[in-house]
Amino acid sequence: MWPRFTFGVLFRCLALQRRHVFSFTFLLSSSEHFHVMKTLMVFDFDHTVVDDNSDTWVIRCLPGHTLPDRVENSYRRGHWTEFMCRVMDYIGEKEVSVESIRAEMERIPLTAGMHELLTFISCNKSDVDCVVISDANELFIDWILCAAGLRSAVDCVFTNPAGVNALGRVEVRHHHAHDCRRCPVNMCKKKVLEGYLAQRDEYSRVFYVGDGSNDFCPVACLRGRDVIMPRKGYALEKLLERKKDDALKARVIAWSSGSQILHELQASLNSPTDDAASGGSVSCSRII
Repeated sequence: MWPRFTFGVLFRCLALQRRHVFSFTFLLSSSEHFHVMKTLMVFDFDHTVVDDNSDTWVIRCLPGHTLPDRVENSYRRGHWTEFMCRVMDYIGEKEVSVESIRAEMERIPLTAGMHELLTFISCNKSDVDCVVISDANELFIDWILCAAGLRSAVDCVFTNPAGVNALGRVEVRHHHAHDCRRCPVNMCKKKVLEGYLAQRDEYSRVFYVGDGSNDFCPVACLRGRDVIMPRKGYALEKLLERKKDDALKARVIAWSSGSQILHELQASLNSPTDDAASGGSVSCSRII
């Protein structure tokens, strides 16, 4: 006959086992929650990912690589998108095909080290999200990234919508409406970035990589553990230097090549709470 205490012992053992299972499940759940605390890389496009201005590069598809004065002199400050609409209309009038425009855009050079940087990001999507916020247009950006084999590195592109109209011409539209007096009428990058961050869990760190004056507005919403990376010698770096006493919280690290950005990203991934870390060579695996 079984001892009288056996059922009590069995009950306690089962209860203990259930607590262990619960604890293990909780640890897995906590681990999964921790894993989603990724790094966000935010890139401008012109003079950042590519080493030129894609909107002015497109003029190379015209004979003589020039615009007539009536188009060239029609630009008004803060209304670049409207100007580009006139440029694309003129290119269409000259019967330059969309295929020829695309072929020309695919020849624009990437900034030094950007291919390696974006390749690393593409291979480490479990740790890094990547978005582009640009005043260019979606056709140009998509053509260029696809030609370079880097489209998979970028999760979202926020830019001016573009397409081919019934006349076979490229047509560009405003990204959105806003009331920011600092930004051009077609896009406030701060509004874009804040909207993106509001829809997602908090990132452990955000890197903002840009060059222009329209990249100054969005960096104001970054936190103390985030990083602003202005390109050396360009407008954003100069603005940050003049405004260094303002209420900007994020750390500033200037860059001149994608390799320097890659080094900072690898250091951050390896030591999220430390500023000092060293990166190794680029590969499709996280540097440990």
